Amino acid sequence: MREHATSGQAFLVFDRLLDTARSGPVYLRLPEIANLVLEQLQVIDSRGLCSLHAYVVMPNHVHVLLTPQISLPALVRQVKGPTAIAANRLLGRTGKPFWQEEYFDRVVRNDAELSRIRWYIEWNPVRASLVSSPEEFQWSSAFAGLKSRAG
Repeated sequence: MREHATSGQAFLVFDRLLDTARSGPVYLRLPEIANLVLEQLQVIDSRGLCSLHAYVVMPNHVHVLLTPQISLPALVRQVKGPTAIAANRLLGRTGKPFWQEEYFDRVVRNDAELSRIRWYIEWNPVRASLVSSPEEFQWSSAFAGLKSRAG
């Protein structure tokens, strides 16, 4: 038995736990909240703050594959800040954080890794038994109706 997992192994375990969680906040399951996140991802991409490659808004977490054009902490604030304010307003919540403070990031070193990560992100709803194919999940870059959004 291994005592220490690599950061990649720890991420996979944590992600699986999120996918199978039966308790905790699932605000992102609400279409109006998920759409807020998608719209903000499009905003940061259209403003040239990043190049958006792939994304999925799961019921309780988000995966994004992007190339930042500004510092990653500043870019994350550009997504989390506006969406937290708007989501809490829609939910009638005040004085409570919407997002967890931390986030997991990873440097993509080559095109093969980029492709693997894109596949991982877009197949996340399938592995979580939300849909039978990535193209069916509305809040993903794989969604058939959104193919032109992420490139």
